[in-house]
Amino acid sequence: MSTTTTGTTVSDIQTGWVVDFWLDPACPLTRHTARWITQIAGEVPLEVNWRVMSLSILNEHRDDDPEGDPHGYLWIPARVAVAVQTKHGHDALGAFYDALWTDPDGTERQWPGELDAALQRTGLPVELAKAGTSTDYDSELRASHHDGVDRIDAEIGTPVLAITAPDGGQRAFFGPVLDTVPTRSERLRLWEAMAILTKVPTLREIKA
Repeated sequence: MSTTTTGTTVSDIQTGWVVDFWLDPACPLTRHTARWITQIAGEVPLEVNWRVMSLSILNEHRDDDPEGDPHGYLWIPARVAVAVQTKHGHDALGAFYDALWTDPDGTERQWPGELDAALQRTGLPVELAKAGTSTDYDSELRASHHDGVDRIDAEIGTPVLAITAPDGGQRAFFGPVLDTVPTRSERLRLWEAMAILTKVPTLREIKA
């Protein structure tokens, strides 16, 4: 059995991990990270819990909105997503998120699709789309958002990943933010790197 310089064995990296994944459902770069972690979960024993954060909440006290969303459109998909999370759980949120970003034939979209169509394709109540233009789930959205972003030192964006190792140790990270979905060899190396970083308690921040 080989061992890394941090004392993490290869078998540790391959088994018994959990990732809590906070996403804003409208962010294109986050979609690359979500596809990466889904592919990893299909290749190694890894449980993914999908959770909602919101760029609208992140930026609501800033004078200059980096998302360029003065009319608040980003609230709508986040509110629908948290309604799904609240009423139907994390797995349903993951399925809804996938449907939002794919066409019915499975082709990946460049931008999210229609909310009601994604709900229907996932087998969820279409009336949940109404949550997008109401404040009924805003307390749940804020709670889910802060559960994620408060784990890192700065509120800097989406996604936030909390990675729990087989021994129960946990670290939270902003990112990784990916320009594209990695190839198979790249995605495995990236996962191994993230797993190793989880074991480094003195790590504060890393950014390319």
